[in-house]
Amino acid sequence: MIKELANRKVGGIVAENFKTAKVFTQYGIDFCCKGGISVTDACEKNGVELSSILADLEQIVVQPEEVHYKDFGLSQLIDHIVTKHHSYVEETIPALKIYLPKLAAVHGGRHPELFAVAQEFLLAADALTTHMKKEELILFPYIKAMEEADSSGFSISEAHFGHINNPIAMMEHEHDTEGERFRKIAALTDGYTCPPDGCQTYKVAFAMLKEFEEDLHTHIHLENNILFPKAVKLYQKLNA
Repeated sequence: MIKELANRKVGGIVAENFKTAKVFTQYGIDFCCKGGISVTDACEKNGVELSSILADLEQIVVQPEEVHYKDFGLSQLIDHIVTKHHSYVEETIPALKIYLPKLAAVHGGRHPELFAVAQEFLLAADALTTHMKKEELILFPYIKAMEEADSSGFSISEAHFGHINNPIAMMEHEHDTEGERFRKIAALTDGYTCPPDGCQTYKVAFAMLKEFEEDLHTHIHLENNILFPKAVKLYQKLNA
């Protein structure tokens, strides 16, 4: 079991058992945007002791998983992503748009990195809002239509974007951009650590930022590692 895990791709392991995500997060390994490499390579890249992470992973993979996202139908998975993750982003952005500029204005003299944190988050908020609308209005409806065509035996007309790889490649590129942006925010905040002189708003804002990034990792993982590969496979079946 341990040797097998060492050679498997990070994203694939998390796709089969999402509980393993917390292990990779604990060791600072990106399972969403950078999940296409083996556990061994990820450990070498991030300076992680392979035996330690394998021991932690093995404790989880031998346990039954509560939710098998990889077994979800395409429409079911899309509805889950939109209802849980898109809604979370939409509901959380307004508060952070208020907190972060206020923190920079009040504490920026002693903690000038707050100006960069606020700016990076505002860019992320705008980008993610546009990104999610493109998914909800263009890509996701087409994936659902493919699933319906497959189940009904009907053909489906070609989308205006051509091959489904085109919008998926764009979405994955945007995922990479936002993943990198939040790695920058995490670095600026020392892993979302509130300084000793931080007020309650400071603590709350950093806790929300940390939660926001964690939810984004889950969100991207479900799309990059499960939804998109299954959609491409179905597209190829319908166009064989």
